Amino acid sequence: MTRFVDIHILQTLPPSNPNRDDTGAPKNAVFGGARRMRISSQAIKRATRMDFESALPEGNRGIRTKRIVELLRDAIVDRRADLAERATDLAETALTAIGFKLGDPRGKKTDEQLKEAGFLVFLSAKQIEHVADAIVSVSDEQDVKAAFKALKPKSLVDTDHSVDIALFGRMVAEPNSLNVDAACQVAHALGVGAVESEYDYYTAVDDAKSADDEADEGAGMIGTIEFASATLYRYATINLDLLAENLGSVAVADEAVRLFVDSFVRAMPTGKITTFANRTLPDAVLVHVRDDQPINLVGAFETPVQADRSGYVAPAVDQFIAYEKAVEEGTGTAPLASLAAWTTDRADRFDELGHRVPLVDLGTQTVAVLQDAR
Repeated sequence: MTRFVDIHILQTLPPSNPNRDDTGAPKNAVFGGARRMRISSQAIKRATRMDFESALPEGNRGIRTKRIVELLRDAIVDRRADLAERATDLAETALTAIGFKLGDPRGKKTDEQLKEAGFLVFLSAKQIEHVADAIVSVSDEQDVKAAFKALKPKSLVDTDHSVDIALFGRMVAEPNSLNVDAACQVAHALGVGAVESEYDYYTAVDDAKSADDEADEGAGMIGTIEFASATLYRYATINLDLLAENLGSVAVADEAVRLFVDSFVRAMPTGKITTFANRTLPDAVLVHVRDDQPINLVGAFETPVQADRSGYVAPAVDQFIAYEKAVEEGTGTAPLASLAAWTTDRADRFDELGHRVPLVDLGTQTVAVLQDAR
């Protein structure tokens, strides 16, 4: 029986631009015939990963980079300083034997420039350590490459996945045998109602010129920033069985769930954050533990929410509750457990959907429900 944790969030953003497109405008999408504010799943996942990584031990973190030769070289030198002159060659030998294609980086070349992978590689700290230990162990062999291949090097980077790799997966063009299926899926956040972008016209004063009585009074620079505001629906789901398989431990998977829930609820992309200071918390959160399938409830907002005198949150809550109950009744399925949290009285109807817990305890309480259900 595969189990899932679904997380549903309603969150209001003031005028802001947390995730912009190639023109600098807030990302958007058409849904239900209306243009909505949008925040990409990639941006949300990175913000979540950056948040929970601060709580992880060093060895349980992952790093995405093309500069894997540099990482491995440094790890080799840490183990044996006498290999410093050969460390780069050893690193390239090991990574090539595993199957990574290396090449010269783009841009201006220098004498000390190291080769890079042709794409971003997602490795855990422990996996880098495993490769370093293995290549160092055969570094004195007459045929280092053959000795290293005899250690079945691909296995060195296919065990001890970090929490972020287990959750978000790893796609490797070559060798694709090192791909890791993501145990977590994150939807693009969408505004519950129609959005209209606006523009902030700003000027910057030249302080020195301003103090000069003989200088002109023109601004040092002028510009515009596009922004929007919205109440967003955010959704993510975790495949608990796949997460435990990726991590090799149910206990570690429980800790990953706790970290993810707390960080997903709290973290948001920080585009233009200095300009808009749009640091808000969710208005309401619903966590479902399911044993049937994940269910994204964005259909609650296919009909755009119309703001009332109190704003968007209260009518969005009403639409969401009505839709969630209709889905449950219409499908004949119900979650194994439901936890609800809200931070504003406008969302207190969420008590109809689940047992209330403080927002700060949501991750811990989700794991407690999972453990009780075993």
